[in-house]
Amino acid sequence: MADRKEQTDASWKDLPLPDQFPEPLTEGCDGPHWGKLGDTSTSKNTEESAKNHPHQCSPNLLLMLKAAESWRMPHSRDREREETARPELLGEAQRTDMQIQFTDQKQEFNERPLKAARCSLSRTTSQSSTDSHSSACSDSSGNESSPREQNQKASTGFSDFCIKSIKQAHFGRREIEIAEQEMAALMFLRKRVGGEKPLAGAKVMGCTHITAQTAVLIETLSVLGAQCRWAACNIFSTQNAVAAALAEQGTAVFAWRGESEDDFWWCIEKCVGAESWQPNMILDDGGDLTHWIYKKHPGLFRNLKGIVEESVTGIHRLYQLSKAGKLCVPAINMNDSVTKQKFDNLYCCKESVLDGLKRSTDVMFGGKQVLVCGYGEVGKGCCAALKAVGAVVYVTEVDPICALQACMDGFRVVKMKEVVRRVDMVITCTGNKNVVVRKHLDRMKNGCIVCNMGHSNTEIDLASLRTAELRWERVRSHVDHVIWPDGKRILLLAEGRLLNLTCSTVPSLVLSITTTTQALALIELYSAPEGRYKQDVYLLPKKMDEFVASLHLPTFDAHLTELSEEQAKYLGISRSGPFKPHYYKY
Repeated sequence: MADRKEQTDASWKDLPLPDQFPEPLTEGCDGPHWGKLGDTSTSKNTEESAKNHPHQCSPNLLLMLKAAESWRMPHSRDREREETARPELLGEAQRTDMQIQFTDQKQEFNERPLKAARCSLSRTTSQSSTDSHSSACSDSSGNESSPREQNQKASTGFSDFCIKSIKQAHFGRREIEIAEQEMAALMFLRKRVGGEKPLAGAKVMGCTHITAQTAVLIETLSVLGAQCRWAACNIFSTQNAVAAALAEQGTAVFAWRGESEDDFWWCIEKCVGAESWQPNMILDDGGDLTHWIYKKHPGLFRNLKGIVEESVTGIHRLYQLSKAGKLCVPAINMNDSVTKQKFDNLYCCKESVLDGLKRSTDVMFGGKQVLVCGYGEVGKGCCAALKAVGAVVYVTEVDPICALQACMDGFRVVKMKEVVRRVDMVITCTGNKNVVVRKHLDRMKNGCIVCNMGHSNTEIDLASLRTAELRWERVRSHVDHVIWPDGKRILLLAEGRLLNLTCSTVPSLVLSITTTTQALALIELYSAPEGRYKQDVYLLPKKMDEFVASLHLPTFDAHLTELSEEQAKYLGISRSGPFKPHYYKY
């Protein structure tokens, strides 16, 4: 093979360049013929005419081609030697080439407003990706000081907030307006019940991801009569421009992208610790806000009417408190509602897991071997997406029912130790802790990608990676190489935190379903008569799930079939629902 390559290179190098070229084939009145442009003379034999009447190549083109010939050398030293030997030829060719391309455009180019053009280009290529959440991995505002050290004010003079930069507010407003177009159900609530103000007097304190979709929810709650204070439930998921837009509109927001752990709890304390503002409703995602109030401000529970919790992690904490008899207020389990499980957990993760991996690593999925830990709704969405793009997917699972579902969906159910040496990616989505530990990480192949699609960063044992013998190297935003002493490295994404909201974005339509359910759950708890809900954890009534689903059907131009009286009587249900018993699993 080497001899053949050398022979090919030599033959290509020795090819002579022609000094003469025929004129282009032109169209005369009697058909095509070789000749000068505009020449209508004919020839009895076109091919013979082409051979016997060659024309000199354009001098400019010939100089360029001869200069290019000097660059057909296999080694850089030969190129340098050739360039040194014939500098005048190469320089003349370059000057000629520039004259050919730019002579006609020179005057027009010189007349352009160069400074303005550069500013416009900078605005287009950097500002939209910096100030907007569209580039989820870059959110720099140009100010390196901590937001905690800054004194910022909105244009109205409002200052009860702490964000990255209030100057990004107009970009965040654009993002919120885009999200509103996909969140028709929340917009319907504003229009339908905004005048009634069902949340008048409600003081809602929230700790969720601060994204454009959450902003639509927060502003909807305000339209419905509520006052809101907000902190972020994840140090990497806040969209700075959106937080700025909320602050500009008068919402107390304490969050920015890239908080430290200390910043995270400081923001929650700033949100909770206002002396003149005490919440009577909590909207939590992960249980951190509820935990902080329980530990640091237990007296606030006296005024609380209820808690709405979205994540499996937070629900687990609430059930623990309830079991121990320490849950002081009613709570609604949003995570196990149909609209959350079957839409947010499944379809949102199905569409966003690939986006997060692509944006952060530029990885090709076809043929890759991927291990997905957990086959709940999140795991089902991830596996379906990966399978669709040609990945070979393995599943780990502790639940025999979920494991059987994975088998019948065409996935191999394995133990991690069986495949950890050969897989290209490991994705955790169990909601548990220490799913991937040091012994697994030690056995992974060089270049293996490790990430988490669960809410909390407890699924990957990060503490075991922060040791003296391992070196961390930041590759790009939210992508770290963890390097072993022998040179092996793995790619850790988002420091083990939620991949999709850290490294990409999520579909607004799916989040519309979740946020609408959250809004209705808050209304239900706030307006419920005394004694309806005790100090326990409740699931949403099936009727509410069905109502939320029905609000989104017009988006797809979907038309429901109506039961007749006879059919409804036969099934033993009402014609208007609920159509399934509470124990039905969709």
